[in-house]
Amino acid sequence: NGDHERLDAIRFYFRDKVCKRPTRIEARTTDWVPAQNTGQVVHASLQEGFWCLNKEQPAGKTCLNYAVRFLCPIGKFWSPWSKWSACSAECGKTGVQTRLRTCLAESHLDLHCNEATEEGRLCIGHACSGCDSCMCEDHVLHGMVSLADGAPAAEATVYLQSANLKLLTESDSNGGFRIPGVCPDGKNILKIKKARYATVTVPVPENKPYIVKNPVDKVRRIGQSVILCCKAAGNPAPAQYLWYHNGTLLDSSVYKYNSKLVLRNLNIDQAGEYFCKASNDAGSVKSQAAKLSVIASDEASCDPRPESHFIRLPHDCFQNATNSLYYDIGKCPANICAGKIDQGLQCKDRAAYCCGVSKMEIREISCSGYTLPTKVAVECGCSVCTEIKMTVRGRAIAADNGEPIRFGHIYIGNNRISMTGYKGTFSVHVPADTERLVLTFVDRLQKFVNTTKVLPFNKKGGAVFHEIKLLRKKAPVTLESSETNTIPLGDMEGDDPIAELEIPPNTFYRQNGELYTGKVKASVTFLDPRNMSTATAAQSDLNYINEEGDMLPLHTYGMFSMDFTDETATEFLNAGKVRVHLDSAQVRIPEHLQQMKLWSLNPETGLWEEEGDFKPDQSTRRKREERIFLVGNMEIRERRLFNLDVPESRRCYVKVRAYRSERFLPSEQVEGAVISLINMEPASGYSSNPRAWGRFDSAVTGPNGACLPAFCDEQRPDAYSAYILASLEGEELEAVPSSPRLNPNAVGVPQPYLNKLNYRRTDHVDPRIKKTAFSITVAKPSPSTAGESNGPIYASENLRECEQAHYSAAHFRFYRVERDRYDYNTVPFNENDPMSWTEDYQAWWPNPMEYRACYMKVKINGPQEVNIRSHNMGGTHPYTVGKLYGIRDVRTIRDMEQSSLSTVCLEFKCSGMLYDQARVDRTLVRIIPQGKCYRESVNSMLQEYLVNHPPLAVNNESGEYTMLAPLDPLGHNYGIYTVTDQNPSIAKEIALGRCFDGTSDGTSRVMKSNIGIALTFNCVEREVAQQSLFQSLQNSPRRRERTGIRRQQRDISFGQAKMRRVTQRRSSPRVQCTPTD
Repeated sequence: NGDHERLDAIRFYFRDKVCKRPTRIEARTTDWVPAQNTGQVVHASLQEGFWCLNKEQPAGKTCLNYAVRFLCPIGKFWSPWSKWSACSAECGKTGVQTRLRTCLAESHLDLHCNEATEEGRLCIGHACSGCDSCMCEDHVLHGMVSLADGAPAAEATVYLQSANLKLLTESDSNGGFRIPGVCPDGKNILKIKKARYATVTVPVPENKPYIVKNPVDKVRRIGQSVILCCKAAGNPAPAQYLWYHNGTLLDSSVYKYNSKLVLRNLNIDQAGEYFCKASNDAGSVKSQAAKLSVIASDEASCDPRPESHFIRLPHDCFQNATNSLYYDIGKCPANICAGKIDQGLQCKDRAAYCCGVSKMEIREISCSGYTLPTKVAVECGCSVCTEIKMTVRGRAIAADNGEPIRFGHIYIGNNRISMTGYKGTFSVHVPADTERLVLTFVDRLQKFVNTTKVLPFNKKGGAVFHEIKLLRKKAPVTLESSETNTIPLGDMEGDDPIAELEIPPNTFYRQNGELYTGKVKASVTFLDPRNMSTATAAQSDLNYINEEGDMLPLHTYGMFSMDFTDETATEFLNAGKVRVHLDSAQVRIPEHLQQMKLWSLNPETGLWEEEGDFKPDQSTRRKREERIFLVGNMEIRERRLFNLDVPESRRCYVKVRAYRSERFLPSEQVEGAVISLINMEPASGYSSNPRAWGRFDSAVTGPNGACLPAFCDEQRPDAYSAYILASLEGEELEAVPSSPRLNPNAVGVPQPYLNKLNYRRTDHVDPRIKKTAFSITVAKPSPSTAGESNGPIYASENLRECEQAHYSAAHFRFYRVERDRYDYNTVPFNENDPMSWTEDYQAWWPNPMEYRACYMKVKINGPQEVNIRSHNMGGTHPYTVGKLYGIRDVRTIRDMEQSSLSTVCLEFKCSGMLYDQARVDRTLVRIIPQGKCYRESVNSMLQEYLVNHPPLAVNNESGEYTMLAPLDPLGHNYGIYTVTDQNPSIAKEIALGRCFDGTSDGTSRVMKSNIGIALTFNCVEREVAQQSLFQSLQNSPRRRERTGIRRQQRDISFGQAKMRRVTQRRSSPRVQCTPTD
């Protein structure tokens, strides 16, 4: 019914980009026309935003598409809050604490002084003697109260349940509360009340600690000092920190450490790996290891000599000297440097220094008919590291049919941070210093199980794409609360359930603790590991923390989610004394029977926590007396996701790399590819189930590939197997073939170890199956066999060796099937590695914090697909005029219904500020179709814009088109598609989707050939025996009109065109269809 740019929605999606109290609002159309100049009726408010209603416009007119921006004041208007005052209450009673702040504006009548100057909160007086509940004076309990839909529950009253109910505090506007003195021992019970809502009873949990801040790698010189920091959270807060150097405990009486370790007057012996171990009453946890490098005072921390790095040249730049299309431009290693040390020790250096290019030289490369300039690195040095932003994005879909999870909520802990879009897409900026990204996806319609995922991300910056698969909830069944109820876990056709839930009578109770009687709606969704298709829907990353604080893997025998509600489905119910009966026949590894435990998922940490053991079932089991069962007991309260798991210590690591093509050159390695590994049960013939998976892991490739954990067995090389697959930006990568002939050089693993690993691509037997995964036997390397000591399988204690393995070491490979596209930048830049950005006027991306992608839609009338090039040079800037930025080559895509029509979305370099942000450059863009083509038409609105924004480029060549690229972000009406984002891959993906769709706000994976066109060329190849157009004109008694010429050209093209169907697709996923039963 119009266009609405609500301020609250903008704040939700853009967070800190809009200040709290903007002073002005400005609106323009997406074609950059100010709202006041459109003639439309519009409204604006600093409190509500901007809106335009169709019903208020003249008849037949609708609102245009508007964009808004806000003016924010510069400077601070408020002083910091003071400290909280002392509690006004006597012992054991409730009082108030207050804190103050003052407005710093010149006049207290200023708009910015309308906020509160005083805040208050409830508090409890000091502990009294003779209390009837345990109090811990040094502990502060922090909590959140939320409603059923996830919204914060403000003004909820929190009581301590004891002999006499005691008021403790009230939740704030965000649902948060803070209670000093309550012990997190699992015994204290809180009652939470809110008007018009049911009372909730929850125990104060006792949680093991978990790491929230790991120590970071540092480089120092001999004689300098360093501080390493570690931080853990838990209930209660960790009371002890221990520090280790290369696995050896450091003496706390010597180093005087706590959560921070200070090392002064460093020497070479102190270099190595350091980690901390934090402990509370519930357990311990270890941090990741940080590497401390100590170098001599005169030693260079960055090797000035660049490493070799080859780039691929355009197809017409073959180099006779190297007999290839490759050229060495050099690269500096991505190492951290000692840099300048801050005054005073800091946990994280204020200015991080990195090894990078300090000097470049221009080289001229000879090509067919032209020279191609390129800049090569000739010297490396240390400089301040490029600031980076980390992003994860992807799609959330149903695991069974790919249905998108529309407008679902995404949480980090209890905080909702984002939402999925209409097509299930999402994008989340990873907060700085995040060590472990734990996201929970919640379907608002509750058709799918809430899913918690630990998503790997690129800590060097950039975006990583993940596809999140959610299990559909089972339809609820009706139970009678006064009867014993059983629910099977596992519904594989032709096989028995893995386990069974037994719910005794009178087990259900309400949130306020009262016994519930009546009918119960129960939805129990089981993820069955015997079904291979469920592996990608596994919750979390199947890790737990053991008593020593080490993070170790679990081997699952199934996960189940439970939802119990009253008969009207309006109130969630809890359940106590629920039993799980596990069929021992489904556990084929004998030692797992003794180790089987029940676990529940902590959605804040993404870690599984032990709920209880399994013991032999002594009860009489009708109909199954001949079978042996194990029984475990559990209580269902706030946690609803459980796991039947076994701790598994037999681990190895698998080395995998991804490449841009099947040439497998070191310089063509791809960063940001998601590699996934599905651990399979031991092979047939071994005492295990050959049909089931036991674990699912993912990792993101860096500059040196990725190492993925996998189960392995030292005694039996064929005991465990694994499936490995890879994707990049949502596109599946291809694995190296294993048939008709296995090529060890292509696979990346030498013989005879390759045969021992039994490498098989998924199409090894049936060529109709997709080529995007392979299976291996995870044979643990034998220390006595030389050919197995250099990868691709590494023992668990050799993780560092796997991560640092040289390119020549054995590894498995994936590659991107080469598409009809080629990108060349004069100044090299890896879009997956923001740290590779170089300050240079000829950089394609001039701003490493904001990337702007521009595309033009070009149509070809002709029977053949055509390669089209955009040649991008400096146009108006004095430093770059006439100098090359880069080249883009793309092949057009045939229209499925019109054989004489093809279209392409062609990238060009956007106009705008160069890296120094001093003045703009209008990029001089030449669009050159290859072959005999002539320019048929130019979008009239684009042509009018270019005429009205001089200078106007000269177009004397009829076979190409030249323009000075527009500065404004034009839209589909011009055939130009522009998107700005903090990540180049995301900017290009969105702009390309809009270009394919031919709209300014949509997206498509299918090229729409006649919508949103900027340029049209006619590329006709006439038959040899047919008279040329020139001859027909010469022989004609009169000259024909130009329209007649075009008509004959089309007739010629139709007469000679061969009809062939081409699958229309974007340059990403390739789809193969395989027959199904």
